[in-house]
Amino acid sequence: MAGVIDTSEFHNGMKIEIDGEPFVIVEFQHVKPGKGSAFVRTKIRSLTTGRVLQPTLKSGEKVGRPDIEEKDMQYLYVQGEDYYFMDKRDFEQTFISEKALGDAKNFLKENTDATILFWNGKAISVTLPNSVDLKVIKCDPGVRGDTVSGALKPATLETGFEVNVPLFINEGDVLKIDTRDGGKYLTRVATAG
Repeated sequence: MAGVIDTSEFHNGMKIEIDGEPFVIVEFQHVKPGKGSAFVRTKIRSLTTGRVLQPTLKSGEKVGRPDIEEKDMQYLYVQGEDYYFMDKRDFEQTFISEKALGDAKNFLKENTDATILFWNGKAISVTLPNSVDLKVIKCDPGVRGDTVSGALKPATLETGFEVNVPLFINEGDVLKIDTRDGGKYLTRVATAG
């Protein structure tokens, strides 16, 4: 633990340590009841497991400041269940397990830039850009005259992830995919050809 943080310093997105585990503050509210002492209602998410807790802390209570660091890295390759990344400044490599990556693995292709979060020197999570460009490797062709408004079909991307796309998308097209909410199709970047 690299120090302490008072509850009066809380803000959304702040990283704190409770019981030896790093968390990020999702929301918080200072409460001053008519009787009794003030307290802080918080909603925090674990940076290692993703679980969400809602502890109530006394006003002025101190929590830990975690030993965390963020590095801009580039995705290299997967070996077994480990995904390898390289620091673009010193070329040092590290890996993150498939479990720790979660849904991010669906959007990783070679040379994708990402921000890796380290806690006590160990890589624990990855943050991808808000969108990535991925090629369609398999999808049914669009049928001429099939113009139902808003109709979708499944398409398999180069990472193996399947996403629902409009009927006009073909194999070989490059699509912009939103990485934040489970991988939604945003737009076609390039057509096959």
